[in-house]
Formats: sequence, structure tokens, C-alpha cells
Amino acid sequence: MSHQILVPKLIEIGGGALSKLPSVLKSLDVNYPLIVTDKMMVDLGYADKILQQLETAKFTAGLFDSVIPEPTVKSIMPGVEVAKFGNYDSIVALGGGSPIDSAKAIAILAKHGGKMSDYKVPNRVNQAGIPVIAIPTTAGTGSECTCFTVITDDISNEKMLCAGAGLMPAAAIVDYELTLTLPARNTADTGIDALTHAIESYVSKKANLFSDSQALSAMRLIAPNLRMAFNDGNDHKAREAIMVGATLAGIAFSNSSVALVHGMSRPIGAAFHVPHGLSNAMLLPKITEFSISAAPKKYANCARAMGVASELDNDDIANTKLVNELLAINKDLNVPSLQEFGVKSEVFNAMLSTMAEQALASGSPSNNPLVPSSDQIIDLYKQVWTGLS
Repeated sequence: MSHQILVPKLIEIGGGALSKLPSVLKSLDVNYPLIVTDKMMVDLGYADKILQQLETAKFTAGLFDSVIPEPTVKSIMPGVEVAKFGNYDSIVALGGGSPIDSAKAIAILAKHGGKMSDYKVPNRVNQAGIPVIAIPTTAGTGSECTCFTVITDDISNEKMLCAGAGLMPAAAIVDYELTLTLPARNTADTGIDALTHAIESYVSKKANLFSDSQALSAMRLIAPNLRMAFNDGNDHKAREAIMVGATLAGIAFSNSSVALVHGMSRPIGAAFHVPHGLSNAMLLPKITEFSISAAPKKYANCARAMGVASELDNDDIANTKLVNELLAINKDLNVPSLQEFGVKSEVFNAMLSTMAEQALASGSPSNNPLVPSSDQIIDLYKQVWTGLS
């Protein structure tokens, strides 16, 4: 069986890679980039640095800096108007997953029109939009190398998953030095998000030999370095390892799929405004424990790749060590339960059926080694709310 593998045309990776942006734009034969980012990137000076860099290189660039966390249709539409009527021939997405996801959506809508809901799964986004050059400033989403975007419907609160070759960035610039100023909380949440991508893509029913190799490499890089980056944000070696790992994990799940953790995570984020990486972290130990029986060898290999089990451990021992390690990571990185996050039990319980329906409708749970029923998802949500193992 063959598998179609999608990656950006060009990936510039390593410390100082940001300086290569002008040459990347030239290689794509574009001249009028629109920088899509958020206020934080402006306040940190990164947006201005890029604008000056492009001006020096004789590029005419614009700026749209109104991206919000967990982007919505309402938040991206002004960017669509700027891109459409400003005659921009490319988009430079600067920031974490939200700016990159926003840029992908803006690129499609500005070129092809329609509503965001027209593009959500099960529809496929196969037509290319305005070329996107993705510059991640977090080591987490892997969005710089994926053919997905997630945009929330302002009316229904549904996190709409959009997928297809047209959403793959034309190029990615992966510079770990951009993560050195990332706060510890964001380091933890985005890092566990990347680890979740690696694990889910490896155990997914859509996994293949190519995605497996990327996923295992990502686990080897992320797991031993996540605590170090959390405790010392200026640890260059740890930051670089997690950044490369996050990109590899993005390539892995983009060419296989995510599974139950992500399916259950999106409704939590939409309903209770929990950052995506954090909601993944809340779910990962319990969903892993639930799923192991359907793929014990694969989960055991995850434990070995992460360095918490050896080749001498049998699969049962390795899987026990895996669940214990995921719980320990959450404890060491101060990941709260939903209850501790402040979600009210009565509100949460009232949303359970809706969240289960949305999780199943996303399609991600069907990729899980053990596919749950709606009732099982509701039960898992209840367990995750308290954080009980």
C-alpha cells in the first residue's frame, strides 16, 4: 500500500534560521508578503524585526496583528479583507498555532472565497491558497508542517477542523531561538501538545512507516527535554530538541492523523476556553490508559522511545511505565485537572453529551486504536474532570 506524504516545499531549520526569510521568499518568487501575527509578537519586537529585515531586503510588507488565541471566524475575517484587497502575494505567519492556523484560513478564504464552514471536515481543502511561510515561535503545534487548521464557529462554538493539501504551508522557518522567551506555562502546554501529536500519530489507525519514523524520533527528542526546558527556559539544547521534535511530530500526524485525545480536546477548548495544548495534557494519561489494550505493542514502543522503558521490559511493564510517566509529566509541569482549572461541575455535566457528539463528529476518535462509544467518551470526560488516574 502506498501513502501520499505532504510536507512544505522548503524547511529552513536551526538557530538563526529567521534571517533566511528574504531568501525563502525569493525562492518562492513572491514580493508582497502580509505578516499575520498577534499583539504579543508585536510587543516582543519580533514583528518589527521581520518588517525591518524585509525592508532591508527590498520587500514591501504589510502587517495584520489582530490574531487571537483559539481563532474564530470573526477574528480572521478582517485579515481576509486585508489580504484580499491589499494585493499581497504571500503570507508570513508568525507566532504559535493560532497565528499559523489563522494565516492558513486567511490564505484560503482570501483566494477562493466562501465561508469557513464550507471547508470543514469531511470536506477537503485541496486547492492552494495564497502561499504561506510559517514561522513558529512555540514548540508545540507543528502547524508549520501540517495540512490542517482549526477555526472556531462563533455561533455554535464548534472548533471546525479543516484539512487538505491546500492548507500545507509553502515553506517553514523553524528557529528554536524564537522560543527562548516563551514562559514556562506555554512551554509546558505546547510541549505536551507536541508529545501528544507524536504518540497519537504513532498509534493511529492511519499510521504508516513514514509517519512512524517521524513520530518515534519526535518522542525521543521531546520527552527527555521537556522538563529541562520548563525549568530553564534558556537551555538552548533542550529548546532546540523540543523545537525539532515538535516539527517532526507535526509532519507525523499530518501524514497519518491524530486520534481520541484531540477529538475530545477540541470541545473542551471551545466550551471552556482551555488552551489547546493544556486540554491535550489533561486528557493524555487517561486516554492513553483507556486505549492501550487495543495496541499494546505500539504504546510500549512509545515508552521505549521516550526513554522510560527499556528493551528488556515486556509490553505490560512498558505500558505501566508509560502511563506513570505521562502522569508524572503533568505533575512536574503543573498541569491542572479541569476541576482545578475552574470548570464548574454543573456546567461541565450539562455539556457532556454535546462535547461527546462534537468529538465523534470530528472523526479523530475513529482513528484511535480503541474506538469509543459516546457513553464511553462521556465517562472519560468525567474522569478527566477530577484528574483521577
